[in-house]
Amino acid sequence: MTTRRDKIGNVFCHVYLVILAVVAFFPLVWVLLCSVKTSGDLTSNPTRILPKHFTLENFLHVINELGFAENIANSLLIAISTTCIAIVISSMAAYGIVRFFPKLGSIMSKVLVTTYMFPPILLAIPYSMVMAKAGLVNTRIGLVIVYLSFSVPYAVWMLVGFFKTVPIGIEEAARVDGANKLQTFVQIVLPLVMPGIVATAIYTFINAWNEFLYSLILINSTEKMTVSVALKSLQGAEILNWGDMMAASSLVVVPSVVFFMFIQNKIAGGMTEGAVK
Repeated sequence: MTTRRDKIGNVFCHVYLVILAVVAFFPLVWVLLCSVKTSGDLTSNPTRILPKHFTLENFLHVINELGFAENIANSLLIAISTTCIAIVISSMAAYGIVRFFPKLGSIMSKVLVTTYMFPPILLAIPYSMVMAKAGLVNTRIGLVIVYLSFSVPYAVWMLVGFFKTVPIGIEEAARVDGANKLQTFVQIVLPLVMPGIVATAIYTFINAWNEFLYSLILINSTEKMTVSVALKSLQGAEILNWGDMMAASSLVVVPSVVFFMFIQNKIAGGMTEGAVK
């Protein structure tokens, strides 16, 4: 039975969560509202929340004249490629560690995480030298390889914990029913760890989408530039156009939000969904 004290506590909890949600969501709303304001609105009354005159001129200028659409396409291609390759490699590696190297699994996963002990700036010169000798400087493939070197170790470490939760009995039952190892892995094991795969994919995609340092170092042509570097280049202009900056920021942030909203239902899915035959 719910008491009056419990009801009051629930009300305060909901109010507190609503306040936190507003605080977290307001910067994105502010950027979106500023991106549809005219230059006069931004300079005359920058603290005004709602635009006095609604316009899409900032987006059109950023996309058509500044070539931001090409930068978005570059970031999408690199981020999606990195995410897909990292998920395929890390899922097979994590499954192999759990099933074929159970005693060394924890040690191997910890060794993989040690790659994150080094700050990215410390590895900038070695990566640049390696990519230069391989002829992959100023190429999207080279940038994907660099991103994979950071994403795969963490993804393997993250997925090892999820694969450990899959009972071995389910795989043995599938083998008895005639499924081979590949069918068992793809049709039985992967659906059970789908929440972990989705969470890892989100982490990999957002990191590749927002990465700045190696994109700045390895890419030196405008047509291959990613959105993070293109956004930074707007700050280096002699006259900073806040309308263009807000529009470009919206184009950078919105894809990550849309990507998360598109797959958030899978995150809430049960870890053992479909385990019962």
